[in-house]
Amino acid sequence: MTTSDYATYIASLPRILAGAALLIRDGQGRVLIVEPNYREGWALPGGTVESDLGETPRQAARRETLEEIGLDVEPGVLLAVDWVQGAARPPIAAYVYDGGVLSEARFEAIQLQEEELVSWRLVSRDEIPERLLGSLGHRVLAALEALEKGSGTVELENGLPPA
Repeated sequence: MTTSDYATYIASLPRILAGAALLIRDGQGRVLIVEPNYREGWALPGGTVESDLGETPRQAARRETLEEIGLDVEPGVLLAVDWVQGAARPPIAAYVYDGGVLSEARFEAIQLQEEELVSWRLVSRDEIPERLLGSLGHRVLAALEALEKGSGTVELENGLPPA
């Protein structure tokens, strides 16, 4: 196979998007969420994996968190991988890493990226479904459960365990 044949073959393969985020908590177990200005609802700090530039999901979670809230947080264990179907886009493989428990001083040091974010807040487990819509809320709850049980990474499809 020639180089151009291989390039044509690669170009013909299906595409997926990838995103990565950190599950950051405070000493009371509340979860840090951010409010984007470009869509409805809230999210975890994180974003798109720049795979065309060789970035890994773990690197993206750290970079995006630093860009969005000004905190350099080393991603811990992988808590969840979610395959999320989309109507007007390719599927997304969404990775959620443990961002650990931060001190009050670290939260006070948050500096929002105003081009993308309106605000941030800490929410209890009970508030997650109303703030994090659809599969994202399910994904975060599954990641919290995996973290609490120490059961390892959870595999999800649209936020729920595979059927």
